[in-house]
Amino acid sequence: QVQLVESGGGLVQAGGSLRLSCAASGRTFSSVGMGWFRQAPGKEREFVAAISVTGGYTYYADSVKGRFTISRDNAKNTAYLQMNSLKPEDTAVYYCAVIITGTRQGRSWGQGTQVTVSS
Repeated sequence: QVQLVESGGGLVQAGGSLRLSCAASGRTFSSVGMGWFRQAPGKEREFVAAISVTGGYTYYADSVKGRFTISRDNAKNTAYLQMNSLKPEDTAVYYCAVIITGTRQGRSWGQGTQVTVSS
C-alpha cells in the first residue's frame, strides 16, 4: 500500500507558477502509475494529469494541456506537477493518487494541498 503526502500549494497571482510534490512511502511507488486530480469548491473531483511507471508516457486533461507538466523521480519516490500560466479557474485542492491501470481514476489518495489563484 502506497501512502501519499502532497505539498507545494499556496496562493499565487494569475499567470504565476507553482510546483506540487507528492512524496510516497512504500516500495511499490516505482511500479505504479501516478496521477494528479483536483477538486474545486462545489464541484466534483476531476482528473488533471497522469504519468506511467517509467515516466515515458504522460497524459493531461484538456483544460491544463500545455500549461501543466507531470513528472516523477522514482529514486526519490516523488511525483511532481509543475503548473505554469495559472488561471483563477485552477483554484482547487490538488490530490495525488495511484492511477488505476488503463483509467483516469485514482486510489490511495493523499490529503491534498490547496492551490489558490488570484485574479
